[in-house]
Amino acid sequence: MSQVPGRATSSMRPDAASRWFSSSIFSPTSLLFRTILTLAVSALVIVVITVAAQRSFVVQPIAEQSADDEAALLVLTAQTWVELPPEARPYFELELAEQHDLIISAERPAHPPVRYDQSPFLSLLEEKLNARLGRPVTLSQGPDLVWATLPMAGYELLIGFSPTRREVQTLYFGIIIAVLGTAVVLITSAVIVLRVTRPLVQAAERADVFRGGANFDPLPEKGPKELVVLARNFNNMAREIAALLANRTTLLGGISHDLKTPLARMRLAVELLPKSVDRALVGRLERNLESMDELIANALKFARGAYEPAQPINLPAFVKDIASGHDPPIPTQCGNSPTEEIKVAPGALVRVLTNLVTNAEQHGGDAQIRLQGREIHVLDSGPGIPREHREAVFQPFFRLDRSRSTKTGGSGLGLAIVHQLCQIHGWRIEINDRLGGGTDVSVAV
Repeated sequence: MSQVPGRATSSMRPDAASRWFSSSIFSPTSLLFRTILTLAVSALVIVVITVAAQRSFVVQPIAEQSADDEAALLVLTAQTWVELPPEARPYFELELAEQHDLIISAERPAHPPVRYDQSPFLSLLEEKLNARLGRPVTLSQGPDLVWATLPMAGYELLIGFSPTRREVQTLYFGIIIAVLGTAVVLITSAVIVLRVTRPLVQAAERADVFRGGANFDPLPEKGPKELVVLARNFNNMAREIAALLANRTTLLGGISHDLKTPLARMRLAVELLPKSVDRALVGRLERNLESMDELIANALKFARGAYEPAQPINLPAFVKDIASGHDPPIPTQCGNSPTEEIKVAPGALVRVLTNLVTNAEQHGGDAQIRLQGREIHVLDSGPGIPREHREAVFQPFFRLDRSRSTKTGGSGLGLAIVHQLCQIHGWRIEINDRLGGGTDVSVAV
């Protein structure tokens, strides 16, 4: 059914509440989502600080030391080659190629200069070479090797080495730490938070569907100490509330039942009054007795339907039976109604629908029943209920005679009893505007 602004809703069905809580555990407003988001941001900040610190205090010093060692090796290689006799130099060059992957060439290759923005290590290496030789050293980028031109003892030696030689991959290092660190934190936090939020979600579900019945499903008392204490206190509170409501209902039913006997005696006494008694006085007494009788009847109806066990019924046939048993019969339409049997408290549902139909006839006229799925709509064509009063009409003794009919009486308990029964049995009751004018009161079972 479409949502109408200003509607009045009394309760949520247990299955709908359970689905809502289950689906909302990962919603942006859930404790799990917010905790994981907070931990993720914290993990990201920690990773950024770690990468920055390692770059400043570990990676950069190591890179500088590596560049200095590489520069020392190149300078030593050039010095050794210059000092060796010409006939020994080929053997030395062969050993350098095999042992250190260094190539010495006497021909100057036509290669472009090195792009230092793509290799910070080569920039450090050039600085170290300049510092050791005391003169500018140029590096050129070949297809496979990087060539360093070293001026040494009248020679300009070209020494080639791999461009990835001792290169420090700072970017990859940071990405690995960021990805793996964040993943570990998220997985760990998800496991920890789920262990905490699952019992809290269960507690929220049970608290949402608890209506004071003695047959509530207690929370499992396991897990961390704080959650065990929470579950135990909730279970004790639920049992105490259930016992209190049961005692109240029993007391209400007993008092109402016991009052019927003295009320019958009072009726008999009024009937036996001599005719000389003022007829106006007798009429007032009879009206007061009728009001008392109606109050007692309403209290008994509530007491009988408060904790009635659910039974399987065919909802369309059940609604049609209630409508046809009314005098006169109430027009009924059954739309997409469930064909399978559903479990409801039949006595309580009869009292709810009978009260709503009677209320619609008295205050609106032209009462109708429309069944859509598991929602039963009782419609009338009266003046309707103002939106600001749609919550108040469910309160005991609240009267809306100025907005409805001024010719009707009533105890002011009808809709309050309907509201209480719907809450106890987990049904949802709403008051909306009827299309075309009037009131649409729906009960979802």
